[in-house]
Amino acid sequence: MRSRTHLYHERLRAPLRWWVLWNLMLASFWVAMIVAVPETLTWGITGVLVLVSAVMLRTYGSVTIIVDTTSLHAGRAHIATHHLGAAQALGAREMRAAAGHRADARAYLLLRPYIRTGVRIWINDTRDPTPYWLISSRRPALLVAALDATARESARRPDESVD
Repeated sequence: MRSRTHLYHERLRAPLRWWVLWNLMLASFWVAMIVAVPETLTWGITGVLVLVSAVMLRTYGSVTIIVDTTSLHAGRAHIATHHLGAAQALGAREMRAAAGHRADARAYLLLRPYIRTGVRIWINDTRDPTPYWLISSRRPALLVAALDATARESARRPDESVD
């Protein structure tokens, strides 16, 4: 069995400003509550809300993109690298267009609103109705380079079985 080496790894974390904004909102909620209800109830409700908001931000920001020698993982989705076609790094303007008015409803999207750049990866599988994957990435050029490296590696291994 071939070992899987990560050629690329990125975690799409929620930005610090989102954490600050949520904490400011919770602080203003606490101020409004402290004058209206008993102090212990205010602290209890605020504590629960802090935990809920931390879990939400952490969960939303826990998406990873991994490219290894055999597959691409983007969030919960994964695909074998031999099904991948050309990959294109997208700047902010191209990403906005690709995710907006130029989007294909059949495409797989892994988008985060706080990341302006990304990668479009065409799919070369006749059985898959998905034309491409559109993935947010802070380092699109490195992601494309890793995908290109897996394509070169696949070309060197002609004996690999195709699904």
